[in-house]
This record gives sequence, C-alpha cells and structure tokens, in this order.
Amino acid sequence: MTQLHIADAARKRLAGHKLTSSYSELSRRVREGGLLQRSRRFYFLVFGMLVIALCGATTGFLLLGHSWLQLLIAGALGVIFTQFAFLAHEAAHRQIFATNSTNDRAGRIIGTAFVGISYSWWMNKHSRHHGNPNRIGKDPDIEGEALAFYPEKAENHKGIRAFIARKQGYLFFPMLMLEGLNLHYASVKSLVTKAKGDKPTKGRWLELGMLGGRFALYLTAVFWVLPLGMAFAFLGVQLAIFGLYMGSSFAPNHKGMPIIPATVKLDFFSRQVRTSRNIAGRFWPTVLMGGLNYQIEHHLFPSMPRPHLAKARLLVRQHCREQNIPYAEVSLGSSYATVVRYLNQVGLAARDPFACPVAAQLGRD
Repeated sequence: MTQLHIADAARKRLAGHKLTSSYSELSRRVREGGLLQRSRRFYFLVFGMLVIALCGATTGFLLLGHSWLQLLIAGALGVIFTQFAFLAHEAAHRQIFATNSTNDRAGRIIGTAFVGISYSWWMNKHSRHHGNPNRIGKDPDIEGEALAFYPEKAENHKGIRAFIARKQGYLFFPMLMLEGLNLHYASVKSLVTKAKGDKPTKGRWLELGMLGGRFALYLTAVFWVLPLGMAFAFLGVQLAIFGLYMGSSFAPNHKGMPIIPATVKLDFFSRQVRTSRNIAGRFWPTVLMGGLNYQIEHHLFPSMPRPHLAKARLLVRQHCREQNIPYAEVSLGSSYATVVRYLNQVGLAARDPFACPVAAQLGRD
C-alpha cells in the first residue's frame, strides 16, 4: 500500500469515527426529545380501526353473495391485510410494546394469523436487510431471482430471465401483483423445509398451525359463499392488490439508491442514510405507507414508533446537512419513476453483446 493509500485509509477511518461520534450525539437528542417512547394508544387505535374495517369487509362479503361486486371486497381485503402487515412490521422492530416477548407475540398474531406471513421468516429476512441495506451478498432484498437489482446480477441472467431483466423496469409493477402469492409461498416453505445445519425455526409449529387455520378458514369461506370461477377471481384480485400494495410501499425506500459492494465497509450512519430514501409529505404518505415514508429515520432508529418519525426527520435532516451527508427525499411519483429508470438501466447488463457489434467490440476492449 502506498503512502497515499495509507493516508486515504487514515482519513476514511477518521471520518468514520467522527460520524460515529456525531451519530451518538444525534441519538442523545432523539432520546431527550422522547422520540423513542412507546405510543401504545396510537397502535391500539390503528389496530381497532383495522379490525372494524375487516369486520365491515367480512359483512359486505356475506351480504353480497353471488355478485361480481365481490371483487371490490377482495380489493379492500388486499389493502386491509397490507395495513395489518405494517403493524406486524412495527412489532418486529419493537416499536409497539416495551418488551421483546410482547412485541413478538403481537407480531406473530398479526403477521401470521391475520396476514398469512411467517413472522419468524420475516424477522430473519428483514433483520439482515436492516443490518446491510443494499449491500451485495448481505441484503436479501436485492438478491432475489425474479429481478436484477444490480448489474452483476443481471449479467448472470440467461434465457427468459435475461429477457425479463431487459424489460424489468416496465415489468416491475405488474410483477408485484404476484408478490402476495410469493410471500405466502415463501412463508410456508421456510417453515416446512430446513437446510442441513440450520437451527430449528423458533415457533415453527405454532406458526404452521396459525397459517393452516388462517388459510383453511379464509379459503373455506370464499369457496363456500362464491361460485368456483368467482371464488378464484376473488382470490386473484385480493392477492394482486395485496402484493402490489406491499411492494409499492417498500420499493421506493431503497431501489435506485447506491449499491454497496461486498468489499466496502461503511460506518452505521453513512450506510443507513446513503442507501435510504424518504417520501415527501406527512399525513397521507404516513397513512398509506405505514410510516415507511420516513425510511431514513426508520433505519437509523428502527424501534422508533410511527408517530414520532416526523419529528425525528427534522433532527436527522439537520444532522445530515451539518455532516455533509446526502439526505434523499422525493415525492412518491418521483420515487417510482426513479425505480423504473434504475431497473431498466441495470437490465442493460443482461443484453446479448452480439446483438450490437459496437457493444460487442466495447466488451472486448
């Protein structure tokens, strides 16, 4: 290593130490502002409203009978289940109750029994994402097989997967309509299969029982009340809306933000802020996205309750300005446009170099 490289490395370490120290100061201000205190009344109110909405949808389902208007009920259920999923996500981050065990019980009941997603599978996957957002080889959210979220991934796609990668920006939102089915499938698969050497899944049999009971009750009701064709249409619409809503809420947060190579190490503050994006607006984005619109603050303080994120945003934004760290915040529409452009750009890596002589020549140079 040259002296220049040694000096550069020393400066990076010093900058990292300064950011770590400044994050400690930011954390102190957040705690003193009471922004990490629980807001149980808020969450009980949200949960109560969702239960009322679910009861209303169930009543409408039973009253409508053999009517294609049932597809409206199916769409409403897709929205309601997504809102329940937001609550399960917050319980997983210990945002609702003071103790881990109470949050886990709440998260497992809401996420598994109400939504139909394995809480333990979600916890494992989402914890790894929070630890290393957008980092190659570490973040499971960018290592999926259906889409390529960075060029090196797209380069390995062949055949039909390469074709999808080349069009993935345009296909992204239509493909999200399959995400609901994928979430249910991945949940069940994680509970019934175990790789050699893996530790037993905590609460495995409890979650299998919850999922079995949930799907048995739901599917029995749908196929008992509705004719066969209408029942399948009902399930298709519900799953499509659920998947589209879930994916559209999580996608703006990191897609199109910097990808961190596996060999690069960043301090906690830089890693979380540089890879996250906020959605502008306060009330409606927070309602629609379950607080995920404050993604930067959520990644810096994962246990912060949803009602306090707006105030934390003011502190974090000012802190980023003082530390000269980019703070990304755009409208929801702009974030979606960025995601589509980014995915299309990444998909270029999946193109056949022999389709264009110039590209092939460049590839050899």
